[in-house]
Amino acid sequence: MKHITRIVVGGILAICLIAGCAAWFFYKTFLADNVKNQNVTIVVPPNATFDQVMDSLRKYDVLESERTFLRTVKILKYEKIKLGKYDLAYCHSNLELVRMLRAGQHYPVSFTFNNVRTADQFVEKVGHQFFFEPEELRALIQDSACMSQFGLNDTTALCLFIPNTYEIYYDITALDFLKKMHQYYQQFWNEQRQATAQEIGLTPVQVATLASIVEEENMRSEEKAIIAGLYMNRLNKGMLLQSDPTVKFALGDFGRQRILNADLQIDSPYNTYKYKGLPPGPIRIPEASTMDSVLHYQHNNYLYMCAKEDFSGYHNFTASPAVHAQNAARYRAALNARNIKK
Repeated sequence: MKHITRIVVGGILAICLIAGCAAWFFYKTFLADNVKNQNVTIVVPPNATFDQVMDSLRKYDVLESERTFLRTVKILKYEKIKLGKYDLAYCHSNLELVRMLRAGQHYPVSFTFNNVRTADQFVEKVGHQFFFEPEELRALIQDSACMSQFGLNDTTALCLFIPNTYEIYYDITALDFLKKMHQYYQQFWNEQRQATAQEIGLTPVQVATLASIVEEENMRSEEKAIIAGLYMNRLNKGMLLQSDPTVKFALGDFGRQRILNADLQIDSPYNTYKYKGLPPGPIRIPEASTMDSVLHYQHNNYLYMCAKEDFSGYHNFTASPAVHAQNAARYRAALNARNIKK
C-alpha cells in the first residue's frame, strides 16, 4: 500500500513539475517582458521579408531575448509580413509584438482638408497620417509626368483635390492616394457638371482656377456667384481680369492688404494685370461650393469691384469705370486712415 502511495505521490509531483515547466515556458515565451526598447517605431516597407523585420529589431536593439521571440514567431506562425509603421510604446511581450506585426495597419483614416492655398500646404495637411512619407507625395504632385495620368500637370495639380472629409486606408501608397483623390475628382465632375462647364465655355481646370480667384476675393457665399459673373464678363469681353489675389500669388505674399503699382509690374503668368485670360492654374484649392458658384454664376453687367471701405469683407460692384474710381478712392482713403501701407 505504501509502495502504491509513493507511486501516486511521485506521479502527482512529476505532473506538477511538468505543468510548472510548461507554465514557465509559456510565460517566458509569450508573456514576459521582452521589448526593452519601446521608444522606437519599426517601419516595415512593402514586400518586406521576415529577415528585414529582424534587421530592424536588431538595429534598434528592441529585444531582450531574440531566442524567445523567434520561438513565439514559430509557434504563432507569423509568416505574412504586413507593411506599416509600428510604434512599440505600448508593446512589452513577444505575444504583444507578434500580434501587432501580424495585425498590420489596414485601417481607415478620416482625412479632412480645406482652406489650402499651395501644394506644400496640402502635403502638410496630409502629414504623416498615412504610411507614405510626405516627401513622396510632394514629389509626385510636382511631377508633370505623374500628374498627366490624371489629365493635369504640376501647375494644375491642385485641381485634383476637392476639399471634404474622406475615409482612406492607412497603408495606401502615395500614388494610390492620388488615384483615390482622382476617383473623388471624377465623382465631383459628373456628366452634369461637365456639361454645365462646357455651356459656359470653361474646362473643369478653368472652373477650378476661376473659383480659386473668387474664393481669394471673398469667402462669403452670398458674393461668390456675383464675383464669378463679373470675371466671366471680363473674360468674355477679352479684358484683363486685374485680380489682386493673382498678384499676391505671383509675389508669394498672401498677407498683403494693399497692392501697390510697383507690385503690378511683376512679370508672371499669374499677374492678371499684365496677361489676359485666366492664370495657368488655381491659386488655391477651391471649395466644391465655390466651383458650383462659378458653374452657376450670376448673370450681371458688373466689370469692376472694390472692397468696401468699412472693411466688412463685402464689395462694391459696378459697370462704370467712373463709379469704380470713386469706390477705389474711398477704399484707399480708409487704408491710409488705418496706416495700412501694404
